[in-house]
Amino acid sequence: MSHYVVGDIQGCHAEFRQLLDLIAFDPVTDRLWLVGDLVNRGPESLAVLRTVKALGNAAVTVLGNHDLHLLTVAAGHRRQHRHDTLAPILDAPDRDELLAWLRTRPLVVCEGDLLMVHAGLLPSWTPSRAVALSREVESVLASDERDDFLRHLYGDEPSRWTESLAGYDRLRVIVNVCTRLRFCGADDALELAEKRGPGHAPPGYAPWFAHPHRKSAGVTVFCGHWSTLDLMLAPRVVMLDSGCLWGGTLTGIRLDDDRVFQIPSRAPLDPMPRD
Repeated sequence: MSHYVVGDIQGCHAEFRQLLDLIAFDPVTDRLWLVGDLVNRGPESLAVLRTVKALGNAAVTVLGNHDLHLLTVAAGHRRQHRHDTLAPILDAPDRDELLAWLRTRPLVVCEGDLLMVHAGLLPSWTPSRAVALSREVESVLASDERDDFLRHLYGDEPSRWTESLAGYDRLRVIVNVCTRLRFCGADDALELAEKRGPGHAPPGYAPWFAHPHRKSAGVTVFCGHWSTLDLMLAPRVVMLDSGCLWGGTLTGIRLDDDRVFQIPSRAPLDPMPRD
């Protein structure tokens, strides 16, 4: 049995299938972790959703910002953006089944000393706290409140996490951290506007993984989201968005021996990656 983690797919189904073939993935014996952003901007988001869902328990995925964008658009609370490629999902005969499946995906998965989240964690969050906060969002998405939650999901405020936050403000910050975070302050303040690399950290902020006293430092965190960092294999932090959507590669890593597998993108190279 082998355990793999794969970076942001974003509708790049051909590359995803090629990667599964390259690693000879066997859903009967192997495990697959996906760091979120299964859909959007790439050409075959519908095929990606169907493929991952069909893998059953062999595949575990967390929600990314583009996956939540799909849920919000499908609920009628947001319009599609100019470069979105969500229409085939919204028009599919199995649309409702796929969306219902996607709504049950967590924001954070933690097993032993391995943790997966799409974007990042705040300095004060321990792995167990991150999982508990993820479950708060999971609970709302599984309830009759999910439509109202998706209506109130978007926004950059509150811009700092505190345990006293309640209601949709609390849930919004949890989602923003897990699916959008790049830079933050040591006091759990979020900076969500800057999308470039660590050298562009705004004053008072640092990459979320660079805070020396972050309470998740005892586990290895697997994530994606920050394509301008490309593949980053640092101690206790593995960032796997190597920009397949933008003409880079789709990356997977086998945890048994830390071997890296990459499939080149079929898309032309875009010199200005965007989220």
